[in-house]
Amino acid sequence: MTGETVLIAAFSARALAASARRAGYRPLVVDCFGDTDTLACAEAAISLPARVQVGFTPRPLIAALEELTAKASSPPIGLVLGAGFECNPRLVHRLGERFRLIGNDTETIRRTKDPVHLFKVLDELGVPHPATQMEAPASTDGWLMKRIGGSGGLHIHICPQTPRPDTRRYFQRRIEGEPISLLGLVSEKSAAFAVSRQWTSPLPRRPFRYGGAAGSLLLDADLEARMIEMSLAVSEALSLCGIVSLDYLVQDGEPSLTEINPRPGASLDVFDDVSGTLFKAHVEAAQGGDPAAILSEGWHPPIARAVSVLYADRGALDIGAIDWPEWAADRPAPGTTIGRGQPLATVTAEGDDLDTVQATCQDRLGELDALLYDNSNEEEGAHR
Repeated sequence: MTGETVLIAAFSARALAASARRAGYRPLVVDCFGDTDTLACAEAAISLPARVQVGFTPRPLIAALEELTAKASSPPIGLVLGAGFECNPRLVHRLGERFRLIGNDTETIRRTKDPVHLFKVLDELGVPHPATQMEAPASTDGWLMKRIGGSGGLHIHICPQTPRPDTRRYFQRRIEGEPISLLGLVSEKSAAFAVSRQWTSPLPRRPFRYGGAAGSLLLDADLEARMIEMSLAVSEALSLCGIVSLDYLVQDGEPSLTEINPRPGASLDVFDDVSGTLFKAHVEAAQGGDPAAILSEGWHPPIARAVSVLYADRGALDIGAIDWPEWAADRPAPGTTIGRGQPLATVTAEGDDLDTVQATCQDRLGELDALLYDNSNEEEGAHR
């Protein structure tokens, strides 16, 4: 293997590690799962527990990153953060004191995830968004309750009639519309955007749990131009850099910006290519370079690709020896126990038509669910 080493930390680091490996880097990974395909991409990896609500515990995370650094084949170029850090800017600050952050810094993340600051910026720019406030509305009908720094849709709830006071929560008027996300690659020198549609995998108490995404989505030319113009203005106002995502709801051709994630997100799986071009461009942007120049050199994502998460909704599951389909990712190691409702794996599909690959992706969710649960039942019976 050749190439520089790079630290990566995220709840699930497989997508980032795979992109880094395709780009020629040697990933040094800390995540919560230690899936077999993550380990296959990594030069070295450490798995740590973390809670969705609060992220990683600082001391074990820092110790793990320092251990990986000490044992690396070459000094890492820096640290790329995925999901799991927006809820804890203080931890990002501590990481930034020890490692070179490749992506947005602490203050940028704090400003972007602070509802008061973010929606004030949107108002100043004239960017449409749902009504948003820190205090519970007098009447909660038609309102959502969100957790600051949340991810994966698990932090979004239908607002109860009498919500308990919690400074980590804010409230947003529920509006209708098609969920559309823009992956942005932004820097002071340039910006580029790719469009995907997203969907949920709802549970009774988690109605907005992330389900999957598909792209590239073709929009009406005027609508796409307006969304890119708004996304560019917001990115500049917040001083965002690298891979980010901006989530919109679009109804009758009118977009409303609901949330921004200032780091690589799930759509990395949708838009990356066999050369890891998006990871290369992310590093370039973080170094103050021109990510659009990297993309123009040869970014070749598929015409249409869909990805979707399979959850253990049929009950807790002990993973056995699985003959994994080539279209399945985030593969737990044999012997891993997956709790009810937790993510099991990711399925993918690609081709020439967005609706077709999305339908194929949904079919594969059923196939993989049956494979995993049937295999578990067979192994259980064999041991009786």
